[in-house]
Amino acid sequence: MKVLVTGSGGFLGKNLCAQLENIRDGKARHPLLSPDLELFRFDVETPPRLLEEYARKADFVFHLAGANRPKEESEFMRVNRDLTSRLLDLLEANSNRAPVMLSSSTQAALDNPYGLSKRAGEELLFDYARRTGSAVCVYRFPNLFGKWSRPNYNSAVATFCHNIAADLPITVSDPSVCLTLAYVDDAVEELLRALAGRPTREGDYCVVPVVHRATLGEITAALYSFKASREAKTIPDLSDPFTAKLYATYLSFLPADGFAYPLKMNADARGSFTEMFRTADRGQFSINVSKPRVIKGNHWHHTKSEKFLVVSGSGVIRFRPIDSDEITEYFVSGDEMRVVDIPPGYTHNIENLGDADMVTVMWCSECFDPDRPDTYFLPVQPDQPKETAK
Repeated sequence: MKVLVTGSGGFLGKNLCAQLENIRDGKARHPLLSPDLELFRFDVETPPRLLEEYARKADFVFHLAGANRPKEESEFMRVNRDLTSRLLDLLEANSNRAPVMLSSSTQAALDNPYGLSKRAGEELLFDYARRTGSAVCVYRFPNLFGKWSRPNYNSAVATFCHNIAADLPITVSDPSVCLTLAYVDDAVEELLRALAGRPTREGDYCVVPVVHRATLGEITAALYSFKASREAKTIPDLSDPFTAKLYATYLSFLPADGFAYPLKMNADARGSFTEMFRTADRGQFSINVSKPRVIKGNHWHHTKSEKFLVVSGSGVIRFRPIDSDEITEYFVSGDEMRVVDIPPGYTHNIENLGDADMVTVMWCSECFDPDRPDTYFLPVQPDQPKETAK
């Protein structure tokens, strides 16, 4: 199938083309599409003469090209209406009845210059369908957000993400204003269904079935919390779909020299212990480094549980019920990764048996609270010296 994408370098076009290429190249599988795809990209940098060639060959047309914030108001009609007219004329002149998808906007219902130009493009497409019998899909997209969006152009979310990630101020005149938003990956998935002949229709229009609603205040508060999460070593609640999508969008706006951030390493002669991140309801993750022959632990918990995963080096994890002399040992190594559960009621320790540092990923069911540590010193082996910190 030969697919034409106008506006291929724009926000939606770039995301769509990337996924079409993934399907074409066998990097992604789609239940409705085969990898037999040929992609024609058309954008502002493409020689205009190629549009006629593409219009003659295309089996499906994604018409995404449009003007959002031109310098002159006349650009709205020149791009949103006149380019649409030219594309449809070329298809008709070549007797090409390929289905055509049009990227419109919820603004088309309004009488502003942008909305009027979008509505004009819609009317051209509906008239084309009546005249030629070609299948058409018109999407009045809400606010789209996601990676590769442009600040101060595509959406308020893009602008907020860019500014907050770059330590720039933002302006929110009314935090109570509610936005209807669609995530770009959800929009792309819907467009792939349209390509397969199964668009989601509501009356005369097609829609992205997954949308989110949030106020400007809620959006900006979430973005600022993402920024603060590095220092707080927290992770957002990614079980909420909108939060997960907004977090992914925010991370895509981090400056290239700002991907990494430091952690506090608690180090001594025995090694180090570094908390990586913590969650409100899923506990905390840490990295423990033990020097050769060092034993750490020798304590037990009432309620806390832990999981240890040695990823480098070799050692032994020992357990003893606090009311018993029976010791259980688990020998662990980065060469054979396995998780060892640390149940409550067992005093336990971990010893590095090798000649190099042993690195252990540790999960604890509760974030450390110095006022309620739930940690009680008790040697696993009666003749063992006191070691209190992990």
